[in-house]
Amino acid sequence: MTSLFRRSLLGFAAFTLLCGGSVSAQEGGKWTSLFDGKSLDGWKKVGGDDSHWEVKDGEIRGSGNPSMLVSTTGPYQDFRYRAEIKINDNGNSGLYFHTTAEPGFLDGYEAQVNSSHRDPIRTGSLYGMCHIYRELVKPDTWFTYEIEVKADNWRGRDMIRIKFSVDGEELYEYLDFEQTFKEGHFAFQQHDPGSKVSIRKIEVMPLK
Repeated sequence: MTSLFRRSLLGFAAFTLLCGGSVSAQEGGKWTSLFDGKSLDGWKKVGGDDSHWEVKDGEIRGSGNPSMLVSTTGPYQDFRYRAEIKINDNGNSGLYFHTTAEPGFLDGYEAQVNSSHRDPIRTGSLYGMCHIYRELVKPDTWFTYEIEVKADNWRGRDMIRIKFSVDGEELYEYLDFEQTFKEGHFAFQQHDPGSKVSIRKIEVMPLK
């Protein structure tokens, strides 16, 4: 590829790179933690006993067979959301938003978490909508994902703005005119037995 980003259309959805009209959190908004650093209080596993989510050394760790770990707070519609994440070499995971209380892998928007898995779609991608194929984060390295989501109107058309940042660098803003998932919960994905994902410092700031 000649650019870091691949521009794509999916139905009526549009992608805008570093859009000047991006939505920002209103001043005075406060971050709320969704993880106490000690337990899985406020989170629920959706999957079998052969998939494992635990808290160790102040981190949520996912391993084993496929499953989802879902936040029981919400649903949320407009917000800023951030988490510190680490994925192992050849591992694959996802940060989900606007998902259901009992999600499968296709329920909700997915921010891809993947540095070196055989799936070429890497960290920084809005899976199925806007893909990045370059490695932005090395395996086994902590990084901060930040996502801003806002229902809005652009040139008379209702849509959902989705803005992605990794380690404080804004990557792009995706305009989903199909409004594919209008509200929902947050979740993390355990993709396969070879994947080991770690998460810490999970925070949300609702937007008006």
